[in-house]
Amino acid sequence: MSSGVKRILWVFAFALFTFTGDRIGGEVLSSIVSESQFRFSRLYRGEAGCDLLFMGNSRGLIFYQPYIEEKTGLETCNLSYNAMPMSLARVLLSDYLDINPAPRKLIIDISMLDTRMDENLSTGFNCYTPYSARLRNFLKARFPKAWYGGRVSHLFRYNNEVFQRALFYWKNSDKDWLLDRVITPTLREKVKEEAPFLFTYTDEMLADLKAVVDFYEEKGVEVVLVVNPYFPPFAKKIANLDELIAATQAATGLIVHNYADSIAGTEGFGDYQHLNKVGSRQYLDLLIRDGILPVSASFGFSEGR
Repeated sequence: MSSGVKRILWVFAFALFTFTGDRIGGEVLSSIVSESQFRFSRLYRGEAGCDLLFMGNSRGLIFYQPYIEEKTGLETCNLSYNAMPMSLARVLLSDYLDINPAPRKLIIDISMLDTRMDENLSTGFNCYTPYSARLRNFLKARFPKAWYGGRVSHLFRYNNEVFQRALFYWKNSDKDWLLDRVITPTLREKVKEEAPFLFTYTDEMLADLKAVVDFYEEKGVEVVLVVNPYFPPFAKKIANLDELIAATQAATGLIVHNYADSIAGTEGFGDYQHLNKVGSRQYLDLLIRDGILPVSASFGFSEGR
């Protein structure tokens, strides 16, 4: 056998080995995603049914599920994620209703309407594209390189933070995912030096939010829009919050409940934009007091769903 033929056979064997390894590896990692207790895995398994559904960016994680369930007697699901953009939230919330029973109430923190939210986060959801045509079409249209990369290499779908979260929560609940630190004295002092904070929202974000509101209301779901708390001195730095609220109300026809400066002191904050577990409990008590978070009796039953 000539050296040229041997070289061709070697290249063919290597390509076959690489392709087979990629597909086998992809199947193994896919099984982890499929079996994980991570919120989006449960969504796409159809096991995320709840009474109260929440959406937001990292600030939405302060909808602290163990405390809500303890105080209300209702089942919860929180689809919030760090830097969640509204465009991706629309996809996930739409998929939720396709696969899971409609919740009784959807609560959205509108601070996710900001271009600082990471659109590139969406590519991390490549690992969930096998379960959603809507998500596949979304990634293909907006992030074609990531989409086609995942088609060529199945392992490529799992090279991201979202898969790492699914792996971390493979056998563990993610309901306890919340900051448990107190804002430092240094950070509290530096807030004086912070420049004015501006939401940089777009008409497309408002349209995506309206589409979610319309879709859920058509299914008989009550939708509530809120602004979750900020560290009070930082809240004063937000220059266009009233403008964002007005634009959101005009787009959706819903009232936005503004709790931006509702939590005083320092012990309830992990940083300028996030409550810790102490602050979350204080805030959630306010939502219960105001009827935004109902208790089981107000839904006409005594325990759970």
